[in-house]
Amino acid sequence: MKQHIAHITLLVKDYDEAIKFYTEKLEFDLVEDTVSETKRWVLVRPKGAKECCLLLAKAANEQQSNSIGNQTGGRVFLFLYTDDFWRDYNRMLANEITFVRPPIKEEYGTVAVFEDLYGNLWDLLEPTR
Repeated sequence: MKQHIAHITLLVKDYDEAIKFYTEKLEFDLVEDTVSETKRWVLVRPKGAKECCLLLAKAANEQQSNSIGNQTGGRVFLFLYTDDFWRDYNRMLANEITFVRPPIKEEYGTVAVFEDLYGNLWDLLEPTR
């Protein structure tokens, strides 16, 4: 049996500002932006990624709005793996990404924590080979 996670929903306040952040600041690819009568379907993913995408979903009610930026209760939400930590770290700094924990070399790799436009925490991680 083969399975994989296809999409992870990320609640956003506004589709266009989220698309701009992910495609311009993080330099992700916009995979799909489809509008129907009932919803908008927006998928983004890191360059070179093949399977999993973020499904950007505009909050539809107060409960969802209250979860924007804190989908995991203050823990790191997503882990962005890279093959060159310092290249991506410096590019992200140049793109005005806010790092809330500086780079550190751990047994498992080099890692730093950044936040997205709403405050969700992410690890930028180059795993130890």
